[in-house]
Amino acid sequence: MRWRGQRQSQNIEDRRGSGRGAFRFPFPGRGRGGGMRFPSSGGGGKKGGGIGLLGILIILGLVLFFGFDPGSLMQGSGPTGGSGSGFPDIRLPEQQQPRTTTLPTPGEIAKPQSSSQDDLKSFVAVVLGTTEDVWHKLFNQFGGSYREPRLVLFEGSVRSACGTGMSAMGPFYCPADEKVYIDLDFYRELKNRFRAPGDFAQAYVIAHEVGHHVQKLLGIANKVEAAKRRMGRRGANALQVRMELQADCFAGVWAHQMQADKGLIEPGDIDEALQAASAIGDDRIQRQTQGYVVPDSFTHGSSAQRVRWFRRGLQSGQLQACDTFNTDQL
Repeated sequence: MRWRGQRQSQNIEDRRGSGRGAFRFPFPGRGRGGGMRFPSSGGGGKKGGGIGLLGILIILGLVLFFGFDPGSLMQGSGPTGGSGSGFPDIRLPEQQQPRTTTLPTPGEIAKPQSSSQDDLKSFVAVVLGTTEDVWHKLFNQFGGSYREPRLVLFEGSVRSACGTGMSAMGPFYCPADEKVYIDLDFYRELKNRFRAPGDFAQAYVIAHEVGHHVQKLLGIANKVEAAKRRMGRRGANALQVRMELQADCFAGVWAHQMQADKGLIEPGDIDEALQAASAIGDDRIQRQTQGYVVPDSFTHGSSAQRVRWFRRGLQSGQLQACDTFNTDQL
């Protein structure tokens, strides 16, 4: 991604250096301070570990990557009630046809990675700036006004209006304060554990979280949360999958529009984003962490679904292509 020399967003809040140390894990029971580590690929149990509670927490931490709204978890509320039926009546606003653009052919071109934390901070600020430019333009096209989110950099743990977040949860968006939270160490995990390296994979992470902010501004998030409260856990999970896939599609819309306006995408970038989308599919994560797949427990969608919806937004560049709530084909 040709990001150097581009405008950096001023909506960056750097809290690094203030979040490490002991804090209470936001679950019934205990958690160790400093965040939990992902499971290693090797066999053999560690002293005092086993599957049990630690295994459950590891799995939960993994599946909550990308777009996790921590409010229900951190504040102790979750999907409740009876069976429920039907999805909320969600309509995406009309927008003008965007101008066409030619995306580079994906390839195997290796790009230098940002090696320092300062470089990463600058990179994140540039990516956030491109989301601001894209979404201001699109909101203007349908007569709306885009309110920019802030992005918080933290280490270890962080306090948000949704409760206490931790690095092991991965990046998340808190609708209560309209902020995206990310520990930059996550990018190392994305590369080493999830085999999804590259700067555009990193940019996709931010664009997905900003997609959740767009959902809040469009009123989608509130409708989904209200509908989930009327459903049982299975129905609420299915609805959350549609929410996450739409955020993936919005990330694709951002990539299309950014390329049309700025031409920052390089050969190989799209491959990186698609690899990241595939790496964090619920089915892939469940196979890696527990050895089997439970589709009814999906909250973010399968690898194939996440790739499909990112591609859909990327190819069209239109919000209307991202209607995940009124389709039978996810």
